Amino acid sequence: MGAAPYGISPEVMQRIAGELKEVVSMGVQLALVVGGGNIFRGVAPAADGMDRATADYMGMLATVINALSLGDMLERNGAAVRVMSALPIEGVVEPFVRRRALAHLERGRVVVFAAGTGNPYFTTDTAASLRAVEVGADIVIKATKVDGVYDKDPIKHGDAKRFDRLSYDEVLEKRLAVMDATAIALCRDNNMPLRVLNLNAEGALVRAMKSEEEGTIITGG
Repeated sequence: MGAAPYGISPEVMQRIAGELKEVVSMGVQLALVVGGGNIFRGVAPAADGMDRATADYMGMLATVINALSLGDMLERNGAAVRVMSALPIEGVVEPFVRRRALAHLERGRVVVFAAGTGNPYFTTDTAASLRAVEVGADIVIKATKVDGVYDKDPIKHGDAKRFDRLSYDEVLEKRLAVMDATAIALCRDNNMPLRVLNLNAEGALVRAMKSEEEGTIITGG
């Protein structure tokens, strides 16, 4: 969104796409899951009181808009991209098919997954964990607006403590606001490492790919 209350900032999108292209140039197979909050904020007042499933489908469609925008920006930065949607939208994006996604990754293409899991009542976090397990990813990276996991909201509390390392069980037991419990449990049950970092910190993604200390790492123990 940049400084706007909602929508897509071309400047922010260009910066993110540039960093992602740098990651790809390192030989990393990259699959992305995008949310839709920046779009949905613009229609949130109209969704107030709406049936939950209907609102969730609107949110999924918002992720398709973001995925198409990010895919286009990545292509303009020289990356080969495929956008795949859990909701069939013929003529706009490819449907998500696991083996096809794996084939794209093996060919060096960036795969952008849209529309969450395709089902209401599931978050983007859960979709990210699910897709990571399905494609056999090495790690899930949650790129957010804070530089890791804290014991309380660092924006509201100046004495908030940041964790360098955590276990899945610690995240669940302490009810830390990392990802929803379903997403964390899915990572734990499949021994999928998770790193939380600040997407707005320049170079954070690249540093994480180089195994440098960045953000908070969450593992089995």
